[in-house]
Amino acid sequence: MSKGEQMQRADHRIDSSLNGLKTALRNKHVNPDGPPVLFVHGATYPSTIMFDYPVDGVSWMDWMAARGFDVWCIDLPGYGLSDRPLEMTVPADQNAPVVTTADAERDVARAVDFILARRSAAQLDLVGYSWGTAICGGIAARHPGKVRRLVLSGALWCRVSTQGIGALGQPGAWRQVEASAVVDRWCIGLDDAQKTAISTPAAMRAWADAAIATDPETGSGDAPFLRAPAGVVQDVQQHWLKNDPTWDPSRVTCPTQIVVGEWDHETTPEQGRDVFERLTAAAEKRYTLLGAATHSMLLENRRHALYDVVHDFLTADI
Repeated sequence: MSKGEQMQRADHRIDSSLNGLKTALRNKHVNPDGPPVLFVHGATYPSTIMFDYPVDGVSWMDWMAARGFDVWCIDLPGYGLSDRPLEMTVPADQNAPVVTTADAERDVARAVDFILARRSAAQLDLVGYSWGTAICGGIAARHPGKVRRLVLSGALWCRVSTQGIGALGQPGAWRQVEASAVVDRWCIGLDDAQKTAISTPAAMRAWADAAIATDPETGSGDAPFLRAPAGVVQDVQQHWLKNDPTWDPSRVTCPTQIVVGEWDHETTPEQGRDVFERLTAAAEKRYTLLGAATHSMLLENRRHALYDVVHDFLTADI
């Protein structure tokens, strides 16, 4: 960002594919005419706390916007700034899982169309994280003309770890997540030295508390918790654990970058490699393994290595 330029932020609400609900989009830019890029979150935490959480004062969205991108992120229904389905206002066991991958794809497709229309653009870049990689992969496969470049950060695929959300048993409409569970999940499979390498306990707990606070109904008080839609749990159990993925990498034609952390025990390096091998029609494909990084590498000490990999890929032909 040169002297005199200022970061601009705007929050938007668009119609969801789920009847009567609104989906939240956040935009940050220094140059609104820069290449548009949309970030899509994972199964548990909204984009606004994943990609726009300032670590040492700067979020990933800030970092990208400062380098000329027109940066967007989406909170899917049931997450963050978006509306909650009615099923999330009553005990979870009263309803079936809500907000499936198919639902999420429809809402991201709506967001893509909104951004392209607003910017009078033909294509944008997609950056998916965790579950968001399956959503973005599906969009790129089904709407190839709208996606310029695709980034999969932690590629969800078959052979899902039994330590992840797919092992939660029979899901209700939504899941309850406390801050202590957020930190425990962050550190799955790590020894003490690895935990020290990725971040500090204080930083992890601060982010966990901020993530829980994104739930407007239950995220504060004496015993705060986050409600997360359980549609993705159902999909993991019915699709990825049964070798029946929701999207086909061989249908993706745009250049695609897969990046995964060495210590990611949820969307593992092996899963990412499997997706890479299946990208048989992609105009270009890259696979990057980042050392000393976990599933949450975008918030860790090695986050700038991730930023650089994604930036270099997205600007390769600009």
